[in-house]
Amino acid sequence: MPHTDRRQFIQAVAATSAVTPLVGWHAGAAEPSRKIKIGQIGTKHAHAGGKMATMRKFSDEFEVVGVVEPDAAQQERMAATPTYAGLTWMTAEELLNVDGLQAVAVETEVRNLLATAQHCIDAQLHVHLDKPAGENLPAFKRLLDAAAGQQRIIQMGYMYRYNPAFQFLFAAVEKGWLGQIFEIDAVMSKTVSADTRRQLAAYPGGSMFELGCHLMDAIVQVAGKPDHVSAFNRRTRPDQDTLLDNCLAVLEYPKTTATLRTALIEVDGGRRRQFVVCGDQGTIDIRPLEPPRLTLTLDRPQDGFRSGRQEVKLPQLGGRYDGDFQDLAKIIRGEKTSDFSAAHDLAVQAAVLEASGLATT
Repeated sequence: MPHTDRRQFIQAVAATSAVTPLVGWHAGAAEPSRKIKIGQIGTKHAHAGGKMATMRKFSDEFEVVGVVEPDAAQQERMAATPTYAGLTWMTAEELLNVDGLQAVAVETEVRNLLATAQHCIDAQLHVHLDKPAGENLPAFKRLLDAAAGQQRIIQMGYMYRYNPAFQFLFAAVEKGWLGQIFEIDAVMSKTVSADTRRQLAAYPGGSMFELGCHLMDAIVQVAGKPDHVSAFNRRTRPDQDTLLDNCLAVLEYPKTTATLRTALIEVDGGRRRQFVVCGDQGTIDIRPLEPPRLTLTLDRPQDGFRSGRQEVKLPQLGGRYDGDFQDLAKIIRGEKTSDFSAAHDLAVQAAVLEASGLATT
């Protein structure tokens, strides 16, 4: 394959997922030229500001009709920021009754995500639901079932789904370039302040629950639902708080093992975030994850990529959440089906809870 064709291939897998959904459906036809009316409920999630900035950036796709934040002090703080400047603040009831509203980004604290999303689905709205999907797996399943019954999409906010390195990985695995996958090694760590530690300690799943969910999503996309998940989670500062800040999960499959490490005490941990997939015909090593750098090693040529080790030139990352909302717009307009099924999302959440040492029943 000529070099230009290789570039076109990489750009293509970065622009659209190569994954075949487990359960294909589509959200129903809409006028392609019409902006999608969308709102946001909650501003306390760590990704809330980034999601709002992304929706506002794509003003040709979305019309942000309002924001809900029941905490008056938080609302005042957010209203004074450039991200939320000029937006209309509403109650949840007011937002859900906006004429023509089609979707809501749910960006509350994690403990309120599922209940809030359920209200939106009950109002027959599409939902972008930030991560992780709460601590109650049966409640999440009920939400997914209700969304399917309403023919509405629940798009999970795992931030690497449309990262060009992961898009390349998913396409390569789908094409069988790596052969029989036998090992996955994933790491996602950082260091946080004492105040953030106190906030995260409210959730017993610790760093695995907070950070590991992003890469668990990718592990399940590559290898499927695990047969068994073992958690090895530790507190390094028990005299300071109850936060599980050093976590390891091992996922078992018939022919594959996967390890997922997360920590909240690693100096410059973002630089060492990695996702490595090894097969008997090749390896893909993504390190760091943002901005992504991908090394491909093959035992034989594949679609213009030579055998041996090579760094793959990837399209520019762009905004972290750009791909999510561009994809959401296409799904809502009926231009495509969802790349990640409800069955996938449920399997991810079950694995996240098990890896966090939490119940799944």
